[in-house]
Amino acid sequence: MRPLKGNSALLQDYEAYILLEKGLSANTAAAYINDVSHLIGYVERNNLQFDNIRPEDLHSFLAIVHDLGISPRSQNRLLSGIRSFFKFLRLEGYIEEDPSELIESPHLGRDLPEVLSVEEIDALIAAIPSDKDESLRNRAIIETLYGSGLRVSELIDARISRLDLQENLIIVEGKGSKQRIVPISPLASELIAQYLSFRRFLDVKPEGNDIIFLNRRGRPLTRQMIFIIIRDLAAMAGITKTVSPHTLRHSFATHLLEGGANLRAIQEMLGHESISTTELYLHLDRSRLRRELLDHHPHFKKKSAPGKLQ
Repeated sequence: MRPLKGNSALLQDYEAYILLEKGLSANTAAAYINDVSHLIGYVERNNLQFDNIRPEDLHSFLAIVHDLGISPRSQNRLLSGIRSFFKFLRLEGYIEEDPSELIESPHLGRDLPEVLSVEEIDALIAAIPSDKDESLRNRAIIETLYGSGLRVSELIDARISRLDLQENLIIVEGKGSKQRIVPISPLASELIAQYLSFRRFLDVKPEGNDIIFLNRRGRPLTRQMIFIIIRDLAAMAGITKTVSPHTLRHSFATHLLEGGANLRAIQEMLGHESISTTELYLHLDRSRLRRELLDHHPHFKKKSAPGKLQ
C-alpha cells in the first residue's frame, strides 16, 4: 500500500479525481467534497486513519448524521460521496479493503410527485384566455412542457436553431450541458409554428434572437415567469393541487407509463442519467410497460389545435 498523505492533500487529490477523471459537474463535485470533509472532521476528532477505518466507524459517523435529523435522501447523497472517496483511495492504493461496501443505504420512502390527470391538463389549457397577446405563446409552452417532459430550464433556453417542426423534434441542453434530441407532439409543433409567426412582430432583443419563447419586450422568459404563468392558470382552472412546471414533467412521465410506454424510452426522453431516477414513477402497473414512447402520450393523439388562438 502507498503511505497515506495528509487529509488536506487527499481531499485535493480526490477533488481532481472526480472533476477530471470522473467528469462530475462542479455542483456535484462540491457536494461530494463537502460530504467527505464532514467525514474527515469525524476521523480527525476520533484519531482515526483512512487506512484502518472500519465499517463500525462509518456506522457511528452515519448514526451521528441520522441523529441530527438529516433526511434519508440527504443521508444517501452523503453516503454516495463517501463511497466515491473510498473507491478513490482504493484505486490509488492507499487502502486494500473498502469499508463503505458493507454500509447499507438508508431506506427512502417513495414520496410520489404531484401529478395532474389528463382532464386537469386539458382544464389548465382551456383556462388560457383567447384574447391576450401571450395566449398563443402560453398554450404552446404548456403543450411543449407536457408533451415532451422538458425541464423548465430547458424550455426557457429552447432554441429556434435546434427546432425541427417538420420532424417534430427539438435538441435541448440538459443537466451537465448534455444535449439530447426530444420528440414534441404534432400539436405542440403546430402551436409553436403559429407562435413563431406572431413572434416576428415583437421587438426582439439580441439575447432573444434564437430563443423560442419570449416575453412581450422581446427578451427570454425566466423560470419565475413560467412558474407564475402555470400557477395562475391552475388557479383559473380551479385546480387545488400545488402546480409548477415540474408538475407537468411528472405528469408527462406518469401518463406515458399509464399508456404502456417503455421505462428506458422515458428515461431517454427525460434526460435522466440513471434509470433509478425514472423508476420513481413505477408506482404504476409494471406489466403494462410494453410499447415505445410516442405511441402512448394522450396529447400526441391530438392531430391539430382546435382553433387558432389570436
